[in-house]
Amino acid sequence: MTLPVFVLHDSPAMPVDVAFPVGSHPQLPESVQRHAFKSMRLVEGDEFQLTDGRGARITMRVDDADAMLAHVTAVTADPAPAVRLGLIQALAKGGRDEQAIETSTEIGVDAVMPWQANRSIVQWKGSKADKALAKWRGVLVAATEQSRRAWVPDLEPLHTTRQLAEWIADATRRGDMVIVLHQDATDTWAGVESAASALADRARNVADGVSAGALAGASAGAEPATIWVVVGPEGGIADDEVARFVEAGARSCVIGSTILRASTAGPVALTLLARALGRI
Repeated sequence: MTLPVFVLHDSPAMPVDVAFPVGSHPQLPESVQRHAFKSMRLVEGDEFQLTDGRGARITMRVDDADAMLAHVTAVTADPAPAVRLGLIQALAKGGRDEQAIETSTEIGVDAVMPWQANRSIVQWKGSKADKALAKWRGVLVAATEQSRRAWVPDLEPLHTTRQLAEWIADATRRGDMVIVLHQDATDTWAGVESAASALADRARNVADGVSAGALAGASAGAEPATIWVVVGPEGGIADDEVARFVEAGARSCVIGSTILRASTAGPVALTLLARALGRI
């Protein structure tokens, strides 16, 4: 059985194993105290984990529930994935964009980017943008705890269509793959999975110590490549947006024969990619 996980909102300035040495009784953040002892009602002997959201797992055992005291029993780390998964989610009405990033986090997405699509009814402007981004960050943290992950997905800034097209050009040049889900695309999902599997094989070869010079586009010490899925709003992605993204280096793909909602398209695609990458 996996242990409850709580994300530290203020990551320690020093290495985790130094900040939380085994046997120590660190002061638990108020949010952890409230959740662990008041909501989950953990008792003496129960165990839980803290994470910095960057892979660290600090396992703790409750000594005194009334005093909210616990001691560190182990400090471990979950490795970063060889190939990352990213979701570029268009703003959508009815909270469907938040549903998408929540479910995607539970599936294992590593990065999320909000996109102000041309057909997005929801608009992030001025101070509203900062509040909305903070809300998304809260959704990612809560979903990380719910799924008991040790990695909180990175949250990228809001992009407009023009900014996203420029970003896609840069991302594909550095080795990322960008997949635009579109109902009228002619490229099939089988081709996408094949490309994703090839990318994963190259990453595994690098990890196994194969010479980087023998691998197309791979370099020692380079950041892991990311496969990004672009999902439009409820009204769909405009044809001119798809054209701009494909021209910038993305590939347009249809997934299945049915039309998925903005809240489900990304999670479905990410689940299939996770399987192709051997992550599930």
